[in-house]
Amino acid sequence: MKVSVDRGVCYGSAECAHRAPSVFAFEDGYGVVRPGRDKAGEDPQVREAAEKCPSQAIVLTE
Repeated sequence: MKVSVDRGVCYGSAECAHRAPSVFAFEDGYGVVRPGRDKAGEDPQVREAAEKCPSQAIVLTE
């Protein structure tokens, strides 16, 4: 499963980087997926980050 962050929706809470730091980083005021980690959508920490994201900016796709 692929993971991405919709920067048009993200408002920079950094919740994703706090919950799954091996997959997400906080850059320029926004959450981003670390290079090479875009296929980490099955990781339980990534799923939790997506559920807890206050702006619902984390997108999981098949």
